Amino acid sequence: MFVHIKRIIRSGFFNFFRNGFVSFSSILVMLVTLFVIGSVIFSGAVLNSTLETLKDKVDIRVTFVTTAEEEQILDLKEKIEALPEVENVSYTSREEALIIFKERHGDDQLILQALEELGDNPLGSSLNIKAKEPSQYESVANFLQNKEPLGSSGVSIIDKINFFQNKTAIDKLSNIIDSSEKLGFIITIVLVIMSVLITFNTIRLAIYISRDEISVMKLVGADSSYIRGPFVVSGILYGLFAAILTLLIFLPTTLWLGDIAKRFFVSFNAFDYYMSNFLEIFAIIIVSGVAIGAISSYLASRRYLK
Repeated sequence: MFVHIKRIIRSGFFNFFRNGFVSFSSILVMLVTLFVIGSVIFSGAVLNSTLETLKDKVDIRVTFVTTAEEEQILDLKEKIEALPEVENVSYTSREEALIIFKERHGDDQLILQALEELGDNPLGSSLNIKAKEPSQYESVANFLQNKEPLGSSGVSIIDKINFFQNKTAIDKLSNIIDSSEKLGFIITIVLVIMSVLITFNTIRLAIYISRDEISVMKLVGADSSYIRGPFVVSGILYGLFAAILTLLIFLPTTLWLGDIAKRFFVSFNAFDYYMSNFLEIFAIIIVSGVAIGAISSYLASRRYLK
């Protein structure tokens, strides 16, 4: 068994280096295949990063009347935090709201002067609510409408809930997230199938060149595993070399795209992502290359073994 495996591996290496041009062509085709797979990984990361950035910008802001007591607001905050849809809730007091307002309009003297003439803080406290998913904001808004706390005068202490003004944007974001996930999955499957078919046909060319050798081996009694083995080993080598080249190409490519991607996609840096997830990307590219090479060689050699 050991001698048998050793001969298969040695023959695989011999075929790989003997058919230099075919090996080079196969590696180039598999390089394109693995580059497509790697590009799909990066595209998914860019999409997820962009969607997460958009998610962070969407929230529900509940503004309270100026007469609302802080104790009532904090009590409502605890009830909201207990909801399973809610990720976090931040509280902004009237004093903090006034400071933020002055900083935001620091260059507008007219507004600041009007504020001073009022002599009192016209801003109310507020709660900023972030849901786990954009599609869950509506249920949170409905909860706030149904559970509106009343002040001492019997009137609701909630002045405004901005969900209903932002509902269109939130619905669009939810649809974009759902559509992008489905589209990304479909594109990935289509590209991988196309890449496998191209690789399969290229490896068939290498086996076609050796068709007379295969016929002779069959005539002298060699079993199918012994004939197929070297081609599978060669296919694994194609995938291994192509995977290493792909990983090396991604290094300068992501370095060049790093700042460009950051300008277009706000918080995403391609090079930082590549380095921080290198082991995961390395495993995916290597395993994909070896698997595609081995499976394609195995399937392509069946025709000449019958």
